[in-house]
Amino acid sequence: MKQKNLKNLNSFRRISLITVLAVYFLILVGGIVRSTGSGMGCPDWPKCFGSWVPPTSVNQLPSDYQEIYLRKRVEKNEKFVAQLDRLGFKNKAEEIRNDKSILIEEEFNPTKTWIEYINRLIGAVIGVLVLLTFIKSLSLWSLDKLIPVLAFFNLVLVLFQAWIGSIVVSTNLLTWMITLHMVLALLIVCLLLYIHYRSYKLAYPIKPMTEKPKRLYSILLIAFLLMVIQIVLGTQVRETVDMIAFEYGNMLRGEWIENLGLEFLIHRSFSLLILGVHLLFIYKIYKYSLRHANVFKWSQLLLLVLFLEIMTGVGMAYFAIPAFLQPLHLLLGSLIIGIQFIILLQLSDQKKLNIEKVSS
Repeated sequence: MKQKNLKNLNSFRRISLITVLAVYFLILVGGIVRSTGSGMGCPDWPKCFGSWVPPTSVNQLPSDYQEIYLRKRVEKNEKFVAQLDRLGFKNKAEEIRNDKSILIEEEFNPTKTWIEYINRLIGAVIGVLVLLTFIKSLSLWSLDKLIPVLAFFNLVLVLFQAWIGSIVVSTNLLTWMITLHMVLALLIVCLLLYIHYRSYKLAYPIKPMTEKPKRLYSILLIAFLLMVIQIVLGTQVRETVDMIAFEYGNMLRGEWIENLGLEFLIHRSFSLLILGVHLLFIYKIYKYSLRHANVFKWSQLLLLVLFLEIMTGVGMAYFAIPAFLQPLHLLLGSLIIGIQFIILLQLSDQKKLNIEKVSS
């Protein structure tokens, strides 16, 4: 490879990796926003209380600020509902029209406002990083045209995610919108990981390191799909926790678990199934892979993160849902998805090598 191409490749890999890490940091910060109940700290978007720098005291706001921002949110929701109607999502549109919780306007809280504002600032920085990732990818056009194409698609996806974030605010944290917001974040992570991994292969050819890659791939794919379902279930449990916290006035945390119901029981039991599938996968990896292989090292990391994820879940279940564990639990779950995806990419290449070996 020419020196110039290698320089461009290394530069792209650095910025794409930084962007992945930044997105994970934003997921952690988003978890902090949720655990502190700061999601509606700013009632408008992208500004916060009509300003690029939010107020620090309620005295800086007009006396009828709640009515002002409620009217603005209602107007935005009417436009959003009309769009849903045009797209054929009439049931969802009707659900938003009839959801009275959207009409609840929170009182100004400077701490929550600044937590949400910092969350948005970090989101803006990530937007710049995603743009830089796309710009850097253009230099790889002659090496792999798909990388800049996917980097551009990722940029569009991030802009769409930002719009979804504005709808989450305007609908007063509507439950299914928050789930969609989380799923899109994971999709962005996986896309960034893919283009980073694809650029890695341009500099470092893949070597055979694993036997039975097809079998290993199938097991991990099942684990990956189960984990996606588990995260969606987790967001729904989180919605229930938020409602219970509101009913209890954020007091008596020890009683919250008892009121979570069937969704929590499914979520908790599902973790045992996920653990079982992963243990099977680790056993197979240990049996069929070289110890110095990347796929083996990533699998060890996967098991460690999965163990920590289960421990944080146990900690929340038996210690009255400590606020500091909630964002950590979310981050670990997202990390599992990312690590699984990386291993799936590696095993996919190992499968191709096996096919080529057999055909030759």
